[in-house]
This record gives sequence, structure tokens and C-alpha cells, in this order.
Amino acid sequence: MEPFNHRLNIYIESWMGPRDQRVKGWLLLDTYPPTLALSLAYLLILWLGPKFMRDRKPLSCRPLLVAYNLVLTVLSFYMFYELVAAVRSGGYNFYCQDTHSDDETDNKIIHVLWWYYFSKLIEFMDTFFFILRKNNHQITFLHIYHHASMPNIWWFVMNWVPCGHSYFGAALNSLIHVLMYSYYGLSAVPALRPYLWWKKYITQGQLIQFFMTMTQTLCALAWPCNFPRGWVWFQIGYLVTLIILFTNFYIQTYKKQKVSLENGSSTNGHANGVSHVEHSLHKKLRVD
Repeated sequence: MEPFNHRLNIYIESWMGPRDQRVKGWLLLDTYPPTLALSLAYLLILWLGPKFMRDRKPLSCRPLLVAYNLVLTVLSFYMFYELVAAVRSGGYNFYCQDTHSDDETDNKIIHVLWWYYFSKLIEFMDTFFFILRKNNHQITFLHIYHHASMPNIWWFVMNWVPCGHSYFGAALNSLIHVLMYSYYGLSAVPALRPYLWWKKYITQGQLIQFFMTMTQTLCALAWPCNFPRGWVWFQIGYLVTLIILFTNFYIQTYKKQKVSLENGSSTNGHANGVSHVEHSLHKKLRVD
């Protein structure tokens, strides 16, 4: 296995250039196969899981859901706070920031972004809980595409551009995840659901997140620095796919729910004090 990993590393570096040596020896970052294998295992469970649960009763998983969402809420807040604090203290440029500036700031951001990469592997559990609870309607193409691609993209980010302009999308996504995972954790306790006032803002925040990250990424083209331009174009391409898929899914879901209400097929029109349309939209749009 070691000779194969060595040859693979040589091939990747011949295509993408030398790696950033600051992450050498870090967990899961030295070679790509472990991240790829975990992603393939995720897809395999995604395929086999619903078959396994087909003739079984859905599991509640309530204590696990509360604990899982609490952990991700705390981790997301930690990442958001540390990234913002490091960027402010280090004087990072919003428009474009290269990967070698202030050593102390760069190292702080690299450490936080490793946790961001690792959190994308943890978030495979989102899908596994859907399977165990037999909420298969929530496992959309967008959900799978996003969850399966992010750990792989961030493995490459951590090996080539682990700081600099890479920080913004991760910081913003972490903030959205504080709102999202705190809501899902608390909503697992039925008595708390009527008090979760920020529910309706999560979907709006997800959409705003994409457009803000796109704007900041485009700034690196308008006001370039030593951050590799190829990575800027890659991020733009990936964000375009997310915006298209997310917007299409949002529109299609809204149309279906609107037709459902017009036909009077809704049972009571509300869920936990929220309209049936809004409840269904938010439930289905959990893609991050």
C-alpha cells in the first residue's frame, strides 16, 4: 500500500504542483486514499442502508440526535469564532489573501480549517440518521452531491491552499451550521419546538451564504494576489453548481407544496406554529 500511495502522491503533485508542507504528517492529509475510501464507504452505506431498513421500523435516535447536533453546533461555533478572530488579528485582506503572510495567523487558520475538513466526514452522519429514521425523502441528489464532494474537495484544499483566501467560505458555512445544527438538536425535543424562532432564517441563510462566498471569491479575480488563480476558478465552478442545484430544488419544492395546499391535501396547514409550506421547505432543504 505504501508504494501505491507514494506513486499516487507523485502523480497528484506532478499535476497540481508541490504541496503545502505545513500540513505534512497531519491526520488523513498525507495521502488521498483514506478520504476517498471514506467517501466511497459513505456512498455504499447510502445504497445499502435503505435496503436494510426497508422491512424494519424507523428508529427514533432522539438521544443520539441531540448529542450529535450539540457536538456539531459547538464545533461550528468554535470554527467560526476562531477563523474570524484570526483573520481580524492577522489583518487578512477580504478581497484577496495569499497563503503565506503572517506565520502565526496562517498557522491558526490552518489548524481550524483542518477541523473544518474533518467535520465534513463527521457530517456523513446526517445521511445515516435519515436512513435509520427512514426519512429517505430527505436524501436528495443535492444532499448526496454536497456531502460526498466536500471532504474530497477539502482534502485538496488542505494540501495546497490551507489558509489565505480559503477561510471565508468555511467561516460563513460554520456560522450557518451553528444555526442549523442548534435548531435540529433542540427540535429533537418536542417540548422545545414552539420556541425555536430562528427556523425560518436557516434556508435564507443557506442561500445568502452561497452568494456571499461567490462575491468574495470573485474579488480575488478583480483584485488578484498570490493566491493560486486555478483554485479561485475551481471554487467559482463548484459554487455555481450548488447555486443551480439549490435554487432548482427550492423552486421545485415550493411549487409542489403550493399545489398541495391549493388542492387542500394538507392535513392542518401548520406544523409547530409554522405554515406547512415553510415547514416542508425547511425540512427538505437541509443540504449542508
